[in-house]
Amino acid sequence: MTTAGRTDTAADAPAVAVGRYRWVVVALLFTAMIINYVDRQALGLLKADLTTEFGWSETNYADLVFWFQAAYAIAYLAWGRIIDRIGARFGFGIAFAIWQVGHMATAAAGSFGGFIASRVILGLGEGGAFPSGIKSITEWFPKKERAFATGLFNAGTNIGAIVTPLLIPALTLAFGWKMTFIVTGLMGLVWLPIWLLVYRRPREHKKVSAAELAHIESDPADPVDRIPWIRLLRYRETWAFAIGKFLIDPIWWMFLFWLPDFLGKRHGLDLKTFGPPLVVIYLLSDVGSVGGGWLSSRFMKMGWSINRARKTTMLVCALLAVPVAGAALASNLWVAVLIIGVATAAHQGFSATLYTLPGDVFPRSAVGSVIGIGGMLGAVGGMVFSKYIGGVLEDLGTYTPIFVVAASAYLLALLAVHLLTPKMEPVKI
Repeated sequence: MTTAGRTDTAADAPAVAVGRYRWVVVALLFTAMIINYVDRQALGLLKADLTTEFGWSETNYADLVFWFQAAYAIAYLAWGRIIDRIGARFGFGIAFAIWQVGHMATAAAGSFGGFIASRVILGLGEGGAFPSGIKSITEWFPKKERAFATGLFNAGTNIGAIVTPLLIPALTLAFGWKMTFIVTGLMGLVWLPIWLLVYRRPREHKKVSAAELAHIESDPADPVDRIPWIRLLRYRETWAFAIGKFLIDPIWWMFLFWLPDFLGKRHGLDLKTFGPPLVVIYLLSDVGSVGGGWLSSRFMKMGWSINRARKTTMLVCALLAVPVAGAALASNLWVAVLIIGVATAAHQGFSATLYTLPGDVFPRSAVGSVIGIGGMLGAVGGMVFSKYIGGVLEDLGTYTPIFVVAASAYLLALLAVHLLTPKMEPVKI
């Protein structure tokens, strides 16, 4: 077979290098995730200042998180289907533009309703990020590399979480919180034209060699027909991914939106001082994201089945998250940082592995939709958990019950995945 003047048979020659252009796609996705998390986390870092300025209660802030997650849930489901139809290139481009508008619109918020509106727009756009990213990885990587590639691009979320506590306080102290949203939004928009210019499907890309294309397409061919969205709900594999997301996503939301508040209340940190602890926590998260993807791919290279490799990796991550139950009891700041950092690393390793499951068992044409279903359920779980967090902090004033829930979520998620997909075999369409 030939494409754009290339012969696939050339890829069979052992002397021909496979090529590495697919990693350029990972680099673009990695950068987008950095921007995504700067935009998402900025409000959480400014919680104490905005609470003072606008007189918010704990439940007010929980409501802001709730409405962001509600929009994110709806958008995640919708974007999954949209991206399966129009592709990752334009799908991601449109989603990115929407969330940058929502992020910058925060600067115009003068009331609680204004903040809710801007967070809803942000959620509607950011809901397209992971369906687009996973769709891109599925298009550009064979199954044996997807977990590692997913871990790499997902590591951008942690870099974003590292950059944010360094960037946002500096900009806020220098220019005020409103200009902070505008400046970071304009900086992020630089990514959009680069994505639109660079991204194509592998067979449409002139810089992909025949050898690399053969490597990308080395898995058995998928059915070309799209699968109706409602039909996907009949498969246990869809629910294995979705229930896993429902259980673990709320924990990451908690880390992302409430860690600055926890560090302030428990250890007396503020906008000028919580940067270094957060940087350490999210550096550890990066190790977990890349390490989890690497471990799963390494197991497969050792000859393990997808089922054994993925579930063993998730079990290791789930066990590493258990000690976070005692994070609020640690009186020493850096002991708490280490416990939480290991838990966030465990989350990212678990999450990167979980994200590969739809691509492992569904045809490429359905991956975006399955990711959308799971992401929606994950955001719904986040909505429920945000209300729980707000109520606990309002009534009890302690993070201990919250961290206890976080410690158990990953083992429960792995149990659900295993019960629903005991062999993790490709679905029969």
